[in-house]
Order: sequence, then C-alpha cells, then structure tokens
Amino acid sequence: MSAPAIDPVRTPVTASPARQSAGRRRTTPARFDTALGWSDRPGPAWVLRVLLCLLALGVFAAPFLTIFSGSFSEKASGSTLSFLPHHPTLLNFEVAGQRGIWDYFGNSLLIAGGGLLLQLVVCTLAAYALARHRFRGQALVLTLFMLTMMLPEEVIAIPLSLVLGHVPVVGLDLKGTVWGVILPLGAWGFSVMVLTEFMKDIPAEIEEAARIDGVGELRMLWQVVLPLCRPALGVAGVLGFIMIWDQYLLPLIAAKDPTDYTVTVALSILRTDPEVGSGVVLAGAVIALLPSLIVYLLLQRSLVTGITAGATKG
Repeated sequence: MSAPAIDPVRTPVTASPARQSAGRRRTTPARFDTALGWSDRPGPAWVLRVLLCLLALGVFAAPFLTIFSGSFSEKASGSTLSFLPHHPTLLNFEVAGQRGIWDYFGNSLLIAGGGLLLQLVVCTLAAYALARHRFRGQALVLTLFMLTMMLPEEVIAIPLSLVLGHVPVVGLDLKGTVWGVILPLGAWGFSVMVLTEFMKDIPAEIEEAARIDGVGELRMLWQVVLPLCRPALGVAGVLGFIMIWDQYLLPLIAAKDPTDYTVTVALSILRTDPEVGSGVVLAGAVIALLPSLIVYLLLQRSLVTGITAGATKG
C-alpha cells in the first residue's frame, strides 16, 4: 500500500504592483460617489459646489440677517437688503414694548406652553391606543386624524368661531380666554401619526414581560413605551410648538379684545400702525422669532434623531 501523496506547502504569491494599484482603485470611492456626483478634491467642480452652497445659504440666511440688522437700525427699511445695522440703537425695541409687544408675547408663551402640553398628552394617549391595541374601526379613527391635516384653517374658521362662542352641551363662551385657543390645538394629526408609527415598532415581548409583572396600562405607557419613544416625542414637541406659536387665525377669531391677541397678531397691528416705522415691526419680528429658534436649538438633536429613526425603521 503506497503512502498518500503530500502536496508541498505553497508559498503565498505576492501580487504585482499593477494588481495592487488596481485593487486600491476599486476600493477608492468613485468620482460619482460624492455629493452631487462631484469630486471632493479641489478643482473646478469643487469650486462650483462651494458657490452653490454659498448661494443657497444666502437665499435662506439673507432674510434673517436683514430682520436682525433692521431691528437695531435707527432708520430701517423693509425693502433694503442690509446685513449690518446703520446707527445701531435699541429704540425700536423700546417703542415695540410701549406698543404692548411684551404683553402679546406673554399671551403667546402661555398659549404655546399650555397648548403643547395638552397636545402631547392627548396625542400620546391616542397613539398608544392606535398602536398597541386592536379595536373595531381603528383604521377609520386614524383616517379621521389624517383628514384634520388636510383641512385649511380658513375652511373651519367660521364654524370654530361659532362653537367657541357657545360650546355644545356645556354652553360655555370660550372667546376672550386662553382656553379658546388652547383647546382647539389639543390634538394634531401629525403628532398622532408620528407617535403611532414609533409605538408600533416596540417589540411585543417587552410589553408581555411587563404585563407578567403586573404592570397596568398607564404604568406601561409611562415607564415602558414613552422612554422608547423619546425621538418621536422630540419631533412632536418641536414641530408642535412651532405650529402653535405660528398660529394667526385661531387667536384672531378667539379674541374679544385686542389685549387677547398673540404676538403673531400683534405684528400685523404694528405693520398697519402709521406712527411706527419698519424698524419697530422688525424688532417685533425678532421678538417673535426667538422662542422658536431657542426651542429648535435646544431640541435639535432629538428632532434629527427622530426624523432619522423614522426614515430608517424596518
């Protein structure tokens, strides 16, 4: 019986320099793998990309810079593009304060804070019921929430004004009160949709394990579901605050007296006041812009995380 043949140990073959360079070319990002299909190395395409980015930045940033510079200018003009204030002064803010802009600002903060709190509570409870429970007519309820996003405010302005003047069943008159603005904002279809889709992705095993430990519905929502939905709550919070803060028609129809107006309505009053100039109106616009800007900067990470998670789920 002959011994089995043993193959000699093969020495590793070293790739030629040409083959190594070809491999490196295959692993290097191609020219059209970068943004807009341009190379990231300095060149004509790189310069064109920078110019386009600067153009887009100018289109979006120019109005904000003009508002800020005009609010601090002694003689501001809304039709003049200026990035630096001429003869800087705080007189515009003083005049805006004398016209009651800070009282309107306080009304807006009260309405935005109370409306957002009520909206998050109502939308969270509705989303939990739609996402974690099954009942007859569930699809119809979600469709009705979506339909509320398709109706313009102008369509429901007159019916809403009549309802606020005489609330059915209880017969209350909510005009002239903050509740006349807060209650109609208590539910928003967008927040319900976002929270529902996030809650649907929570594994059922987590809920089953919690129920074995005797966790009830409210405790399940507060201690199990909501901590997993923080990105969605960030999205609903930021966009909900901006939506409530920018309300114009609802505070207008719910008010009985000019002292009930919000800062957005006050800007239109300042604009039609012949005794004030454009600088006062721009100062009021800066005051109205600051809360939305602060909320966005504070919750920017939650907003981006929530949008990214919603785009990559599944």
